[in-house]
Amino acid sequence: MKKVNLACLVEDDPIHVFITKKQLEIIGLAENLMVCKNGKEAYDKMQAIIKAGESLPELILLDLNMPIWDGWRFLEEFIKIPARQQIIIFILTSSTSKADMKKAEEFNLRSNYLVKPVTLESLKDALEQI
Repeated sequence: MKKVNLACLVEDDPIHVFITKKQLEIIGLAENLMVCKNGKEAYDKMQAIIKAGESLPELILLDLNMPIWDGWRFLEEFIKIPARQQIIIFILTSSTSKADMKKAEEFNLRSNYLVKPVTLESLKDALEQI
């Protein structure tokens, strides 16, 4: 995958934020990284970006289990954004549930499902598939 201008990490666990930021730095994927602690914060920031006429993130790395708005709630609102089809979403979660994987597919987005802990190699492999 080519380098993107803006990626968004939606993750409430500071350890996972730290690890994922380091992995993205090593890969050299994004010029800028926006970090949000829950789905509501991410959605609100994206709405502000849209209102300002700026470019949305090209890649979202989304945890599913978070306070306030979890990843599912974020996706329910995200699919209403007109530019959503140009945005790639990586779901980063500890859930190995086949039901969760199926539910993620039902959103019909450009996405990938990665089970934590996400290794540098698994992240690179997922990025190469896009």
